[in-house]
Amino acid sequence: METALTDTQLTQFKHDGYLIFRNMATPAACAQMSAVTAEHLQQAVPPLEYEAEVGYPGAPSSLDAPGGRTARRLRDAWHRHECFRAWAGDRRIVTHMEQIFGERACLALAHHNCVMTKHPHFGTATGWHRDIRYWSFARNDLVTVWLALGTETEGNGALQVIPGSHRLDIQRSQLDELDFLRPDVEENQALFRQGITLELQQGDVLFFHSGLFHSAGTNDSDAVKTSVVFAYRGASNLPREGSRSAAAGDVPLGAD
Repeated sequence: METALTDTQLTQFKHDGYLIFRNMATPAACAQMSAVTAEHLQQAVPPLEYEAEVGYPGAPSSLDAPGGRTARRLRDAWHRHECFRAWAGDRRIVTHMEQIFGERACLALAHHNCVMTKHPHFGTATGWHRDIRYWSFARNDLVTVWLALGTETEGNGALQVIPGSHRLDIQRSQLDELDFLRPDVEENQALFRQGITLELQQGDVLFFHSGLFHSAGTNDSDAVKTSVVFAYRGASNLPREGSRSAAAGDVPLGAD
């Protein structure tokens, strides 16, 4: 894979809000991250987020309910193991970010910075939303980098996106109190019909804009789906002072 994005790729990202890179991570790197993930899940190494803590429809009602301690994500991947730090700072990712932002890139530690896990039975679906709904930065201009550690299909809860939706002027009336697109709004139904499933194989990587609407279904397979997810910003796109986005700091990437 070439280190730099082509003009065509940059134009596609600006228009569609996402890019997919096939086989970007090596099988060896994926295997190491998968092994660490499995160990940390088995040992419940904190910090974790459980399905019961998210409160999405269909989630266990409490930590003590059946499935309540099903992990939704292993938080703070950056500090968990060197393999995650090596991936987050991969030279190709950094170069792509610098091209997209037009300046030095930083890794945001407050958001994503995790291994997403979708379990059979208790892994809940996620409605249509934008990541920027709970991020606080000067500009809605961040990029999420999603690495599939295994196969991701519609059957095990692969991401779905609405291409170009990061460019839409969404009205407050289209969103519920948690900033998910409301299914009872006719205008949203037209958007939902534009949604597509992004199926990935091990080592495939998805870049998507923080304003892109995306969702994910349940995992109807018999295996846990795992994905490593980090978020990046341009150096000048600072988190708002006193916000959650500013609380954890960030990691400058690339040359000084």
